[in-house]
Amino acid sequence: MSVFTLSQAAREKQLFPQLVDLVDHHRRLCAPYDRILTASGVFSFSDISELPWLPVRLFKTLELKSIPDDEVFKVLTSSGTTGEVSRIYLDKAAAATQTRQLGATLQTVLGPKRLPMLIVDTKSILKDRRSFSARGAGVLGMATFGRDHVWALDADVDGLRAFLAEHGDQPFLIFGFTYLVWLHLYEIAREHGLDLSNGILIHSGGWKKLVDQAVSPEEFRNRLAGVGLTRIHNFYGMVEQIGTIFLEGPTGGSLYCPDFADVVVRDPETWAELPPGKPGLLEVVSTLPTSYPGHVLLTEDLGVVHGVDDGDWPGKRFSVLGRLPRAEARGCSDTYRSAAA
Repeated sequence: MSVFTLSQAAREKQLFPQLVDLVDHHRRLCAPYDRILTASGVFSFSDISELPWLPVRLFKTLELKSIPDDEVFKVLTSSGTTGEVSRIYLDKAAAATQTRQLGATLQTVLGPKRLPMLIVDTKSILKDRRSFSARGAGVLGMATFGRDHVWALDADVDGLRAFLAEHGDQPFLIFGFTYLVWLHLYEIAREHGLDLSNGILIHSGGWKKLVDQAVSPEEFRNRLAGVGLTRIHNFYGMVEQIGTIFLEGPTGGSLYCPDFADVVVRDPETWAELPPGKPGLLEVVSTLPTSYPGHVLLTEDLGVVHGVDDGDWPGKRFSVLGRLPRAEARGCSDTYRSAAA
């Protein structure tokens, strides 16, 4: 069952009261969040764009959780490269919900059955089962939707050939961060003539290094088509809003919000919501965060809404344009060498 069904009007009607309830929930249970909102002086809201947002960077400096210590089931960390990382606290209920909703999002393009899976990463990133990096959490979360896993960074070409010999005549799942897919799958497939035509690629992050090589998203898709890979879905997400991903539609070019999420693009000077076509600072909204106040977050990424209810799926379709200037670079693939060491 798809989670890309709601028109923008229906989405806002459904999400707004749930988000208002989450504001009240986190104010009651997270004292730092309550102090922040009290200081802001904003207590009434008429639509999603008026809800109070937290800068995502606050999760690096404050302990923001709405559950007692003895209910903390898992702690996730972001992939910051300056020593400061976000810490996200999940109880069992929140962890189960984010896994279920991530699954529902991905089943829109993967179908209901677990597929044979090629992971374009190394198994060594899964060292600590309680505290993961964003990349490790992403890989572990995705791995549950596949079977017969092969880790491409731990396998040689013969290992990839063996996987394709066994599974390549049926749909199979490929997951990896964008730069790793380019370097450790596309280039090897091209060099050795591997046929990836039945693959479904889910990828994210790591565009910076590809931009440095003059590889645009369009070029990425076109070149992968050269090794048979045409079912490609980029996604945007972050550990601070775990379980919520914004998925690229089948025709490419735009990201879409699942039914339990939305985005707002803000003017970085006035904080007013910007209309489609105007780039600004990206705010991400989700009803999933119940164990910590991550339901309305102002990111450090620039984005633009291209249109509303006019694409592959209903709701807003948008693109992420890159990091805000001077914001910390924290691309997941950029930490590959240290993680694999």
